[in-house]
Amino acid sequence: MKKTLVGVLAAAMLCSGTAMAAPGAGQVQKQLDGLAKEFPAALATTTEANGRTTAYTAGTAELNKRVPVPKNGQVRAGSNTKAFVATVVMQLVAEGKVELDAPVTKYLPGAIKDDRITVRQLLNHTSGLANYTNYLGLEKFEEQQHRYFEPHELLAVGNQHPVTGQPGEKFKYSNTNYVLLGLIVQKVTGRPIAENVDQRIVRKLNLKDTYWPGQGEQGIRGKHPKGYNLIKGVPTDVTELDPSWGWAAGQIISSTKDLNSFYRALLKGDLVPAKELKEMQKTVSTVGEMWPGAEYGLGIVSSPLTCGGRYWGHGGDIHGYETRGGVTEKGRAFSVAVTALPGTFQDTPEEAGKVHETILATVDSALCGAK
Repeated sequence: MKKTLVGVLAAAMLCSGTAMAAPGAGQVQKQLDGLAKEFPAALATTTEANGRTTAYTAGTAELNKRVPVPKNGQVRAGSNTKAFVATVVMQLVAEGKVELDAPVTKYLPGAIKDDRITVRQLLNHTSGLANYTNYLGLEKFEEQQHRYFEPHELLAVGNQHPVTGQPGEKFKYSNTNYVLLGLIVQKVTGRPIAENVDQRIVRKLNLKDTYWPGQGEQGIRGKHPKGYNLIKGVPTDVTELDPSWGWAAGQIISSTKDLNSFYRALLKGDLVPAKELKEMQKTVSTVGEMWPGAEYGLGIVSSPLTCGGRYWGHGGDIHGYETRGGVTEKGRAFSVAVTALPGTFQDTPEEAGKVHETILATVDSALCGAK
């Protein structure tokens, strides 16, 4: 789950309620149309404070063909998984089963060498633990695309490499933190992390397009656009892959509509009590690590808006898909997805960077009230 930004929005169609956007109408649609010039497809959903939703799509669901992009199609949501896992952890904190400032080794004896690292430091990426995804060989994705990884394999890779800092010293994004959090949830509850997320969040909110792929499951169950990644320099369909290398750091499949529903419910206090939500919103600086102005809380990210205020979300990057978005303090939510990571269809890092900025601008514009 790289830390880039990609926008996604497109042809607007009825999502729920009575909202319908005509093709090419409105600023959001125009921005999605622009994204569809950089990626095969872009999808997005706006959810108003009153719950009314509008879906947008642009581009094609399949490269080099004219295939309609499904409204609210399922995508691999990547690191948005972290917000779901963090929510479960904070529910367990509220239930008195996990202590935020207790050492990780209280729950997982011997899992890591440093007894000073706390649960909180896993949640906000200040543990200093090495990021295992930097060492899996994912740059040669075709060699790992269909490989299954056990969670303890991922942790072992992280433990084999030097720390990036002392516990609590600074923010340094590491997927290893969330593998440990997934293991803590399983240890404390005696049930799989996937089951916890499903029962505590997905079913409670009736997120019909959100699920944690089962062991060995490589496809996407519902309607979806295909995702693309560079393989030997050529953009290639990688929709089918084994997402186990992401596990509790990035395995979930969702839709832009469901992501809006999740972040709205979380920030309204429907998933965790006020005390625990306040803890989740205590942030650390991410300067040099994430997009400009981003601050990282406990599994959720706060980003500034040009119209004032901030929005909360996370975002996710995984081979074939990138998602960005979140919810404002007033309850307006917007999520966008594109069907490749920046750099897949761009020739230079500079061009990929500009696309990154365009995606951020799309999120900002929609959350600031653009139609």
